[in-house]
Order: sequence, then C-alpha cells, then structure tokens
Amino acid sequence: MTTPTVTPQVVKPKSLNCPSCGAPVELRGFAHTLNVVCPNCLSVLDASTPEFKILQEFQGKERIQPKIPLGTRGKLDGKAFQVIGFQVRDVDSAGGFFSWDEYLLFNPYYGFRYLTEYQGHWNVVRVLSALPVEIKSVGKPAVEFQGRRYRHFDSLSARTGFVLGEFPWQVRVGDSIGDRDFVSPPYMLSAESTPDEVTWSFAEYTPGKQIWAAFQLPGSPPPASGVFANQPSPYEGKPGSAWRTWLWLNIALVAIALFFSMASSNREVFHDSYVFTPAMKTEAAFVTPTFELTGRTSNVEIAVRTDLNNNWAYFNFALINEDTGQDFDFGREVSYYRDSEGSEGKPNDSVIVPRVPPGKYYLRVEPEMESRMFQSVRYELSIHRDVPNNTFFWIAALLLLIPPIFTTVRAAGFESARWRESDYAPATRSGGGGDDD
Repeated sequence: MTTPTVTPQVVKPKSLNCPSCGAPVELRGFAHTLNVVCPNCLSVLDASTPEFKILQEFQGKERIQPKIPLGTRGKLDGKAFQVIGFQVRDVDSAGGFFSWDEYLLFNPYYGFRYLTEYQGHWNVVRVLSALPVEIKSVGKPAVEFQGRRYRHFDSLSARTGFVLGEFPWQVRVGDSIGDRDFVSPPYMLSAESTPDEVTWSFAEYTPGKQIWAAFQLPGSPPPASGVFANQPSPYEGKPGSAWRTWLWLNIALVAIALFFSMASSNREVFHDSYVFTPAMKTEAAFVTPTFELTGRTSNVEIAVRTDLNNNWAYFNFALINEDTGQDFDFGREVSYYRDSEGSEGKPNDSVIVPRVPPGKYYLRVEPEMESRMFQSVRYELSIHRDVPNNTFFWIAALLLLIPPIFTTVRAAGFESARWRESDYAPATRSGGGGDDD
C-alpha cells in the first residue's frame, strides 16, 4: 500500500476588504496584527475582529511613500524579515520641527524588528526584554546594559504623523510618546513611555548601503546628512594612535639628535677678549688672527659674550677665507636692561654658519654701540668648528605635531557636531538629529 505524500501548507497572508473604500487589505502579521491601515484610503482599521472596523479616517494633506515599500523582504543577521508597517514620527518643539521614519519588520519565527531612518541615518532596532540599569554619573545621566555604559542624549515628546501597513499595537495618527535616548556609538538605548508602560529598545547604527543590500533595493540610499546621535566616529581611536606614533617618532628623533651630537667634534678654533669704547674716535673694525678650519665641510659657530648693562651693541661679522677670499657676512645684536621691575634682553648671542669648507680663515669684526661718556663693553669671541645643530630636529619635532593635532581636532569636531543636536548643546538646539526611535 502506497503512503500518500503530504505537501505542507504555505501560510498565506489573510486578505479582507476595507469597510471604508472596499479595497483589499492584506494581513502579513497574522494573529499579531491589531491595527491595519488601508493602503488605498489610509483609514486605520481594527484587525482584532473578524470584520474590520474603522478606527480613524485619514485626515492628512500628504500621502507619504516609504523608501522601503511594504511587503519588501530582506535579511538582517541572516534572518528573513518582511516590511509590514510604516509610520512617521514628528517632533515640534522650541528647537524646531523634525521627523523620522520607522519601519516595522516581521518574521513568524523571530518576531518583530524595526528600521528607523533620519536624514539618511539608519538604525536596526529590537525591543529589549531585559532592562538597562541606571547608574550614577557626573554630568549627563547614564545607564548600563550588558556591561556597556550609555550616556543620556536627549528627551523629547514625539507624535505619530502618518501610518501605513499593520501593527501589533493600537496605533493612531496623533498618538504621542515620551522618548529618552542614551548613546554609546554605534549603539543607542531608547525608552518610549506612554501613560500605561515604558518600552526599552536597542538600536545599532547601520549604513544605508547595508540596508539597501539587505533588502535588494534599486538605486542608492539617500545620502546621510550631518552627524547622528549614535553614528560611529570615523576618527574613533585615531587620536590616541596618532599621539602614540608621535611619541615613538620623537623618541627616534631624539636618538638621531643624540647620535649627531656625539658625532660632532665641536672643536674650539679661536677665542679672544676685546674692549670696545664707542666714545673713542679710533676705527672700530678689525680682523682677528688667522685660524684653521680642518676636516670635512661642516658648520662654524661664532659666539659673542658681553658685559652689557642697560645698553645695547651690534656686531657686524665677516668670516673670510684667506686663500680664496670667500666670505660669509652676518651680524648679531645683543642688549641687556634691568630696573626695579626686572630685566630684559640677553647680553650673549651666537650664530651658526652652515657648510663652511676647510681652510685658513679670519674674522672681520665691526662693533657698534650707543656712545656714552666713559662707557665701554667688554666682550669675548669664540669660534667652534662642527658644532651640534638641533634646529632641524626642533623643526621636525614641530612638524610631527601636525598629524596628531589635526586628527584630535577633527575627532573633537565630530563629537561636537554630535552633541550639538542633544539636550546638552551649548546653544539652542536647531535640529533633530538626536533621535530616531
């Protein structure tokens, strides 16, 4: 005897007619559906009775088309869901008017999920069965959920401005809820409150491209505008990484500077003392005895030390090669003043002449100073060959500061833009980027 093959029945959406306009209305949520909206006349119908009952007729001026059409199927975390409901929630406050879209998703085995969208920012949302724990926090209130800390972002009252599809709760245009959002990017916890209950939900920021791919939607998602409450920062962790890199590069820079310092001979090739009296009518300019610069082509440092007191002096120098006549001209001004309030200026100075070839040289010196009776200046001249020059390393250290400072400023700017849309903005709130569910 052959056993007949039994084909499992496929559960199909239930279809009834709208009592207002007669259009067919499908129920995709099966026994979960309490309210359904006629897709033709947008009347809100009671789906809990065998025959639909009109609960609210559409009074709006504009029919809104969801970006994801009702009935669209897609996969979230590998689970198939179908879009069965859509609503727009409005906030009209002193900070301005804004709204966001909510999509209700359904799977007979996994229940409900939600998608929310505000100015191109999307979140995948699920209702929580466990409640977050409020914790003590300095500044912004905070809650903790599954070991993660969430900071309060905003509190507001939202109104249902448009509905379409079906819902497992009683929904009407004009319904209001209280909403508190707590963020820890890329996640957000929201507490929706009505006079009867408080419902907590968990949202994860999801780029629009992922939503479009999940539901195989044509075209491209609307571009995201601004910074959203739980939008992950593109600079997350980058400032710390940039500063660590800066630290290691500076350690390497110091090591290189020490190496060059140790490799420099820093030989003194000339030293002598002089006195200059500007009141004397003799020629001030003179030349030093010849000295020899040996070794490879490298720098030469000329240093001048004076005993100036409440005066200034200027020294014209020329380092001249005795054999070739090549000269290096430069000057240095020194000054030192003091009174009962303190002192200013410096009586000593030096200059480094780079890349001086070896050879025999002499220094031409021409001092200048304010002529005062019986006042003179004593000064010493010293010349060193191949001295350590850290100017390049200081410049390099300053340049190395640019990337971490730039990254830190950009990261701070992103966070500042995020919190400007919150209840903690430094100025009056101008938009609604702080909430979406």
